[in-house]
Amino acid sequence: MSSLNPEYKKIAEIVEKYSDLLLRVAFTYMKNISDSEDMVQEVFLKLVKEYPSFETDEHKKAWLIRVTVNQCKNRLKSAWFRKTEPIYDTTLSFSDEEKFVMNAVMELPSKYRSVILLYYHEGYSIKEISNILEIKESTISSQLQRARSQLKSKLKEDFDYE
Repeated sequence: MSSLNPEYKKIAEIVEKYSDLLLRVAFTYMKNISDSEDMVQEVFLKLVKEYPSFETDEHKKAWLIRVTVNQCKNRLKSAWFRKTEPIYDTTLSFSDEEKFVMNAVMELPSKYRSVILLYYHEGYSIKEISNILEIKESTISSQLQRARSQLKSKLKEDFDYE
């Protein structure tokens, strides 16, 4: 990496640092690895083309998440995508316990999946999620509460069934 010019070096560091996070965010929308990887690649292409100036690392992270969410939503709305049949391939690497919970999370509507991921996995506060997703704090709070309720019901149902 030492032969790269400083600008490319910065981008390579961003890709290295945020790829996993963005892949998880995209996965909550796309529900498969292939499409999720495509979305992350689109985000990094947008970063290279626009390379906005970021005030802080948190601002950079929030921008990347916001662009990922927007890319996913745009792809899901596209006529081409709606006419395709999804390929459900291998999921991200999770432990057995995490897979059980992740499967329940993946059954939630996308607006709840992203809130759950950002709150529990990434550790963002409701206020921070509100800023990232550009949604009112009260709406985020409601979505989080509904997601918890649905998850509790689903996990209890699955647990009682086994």
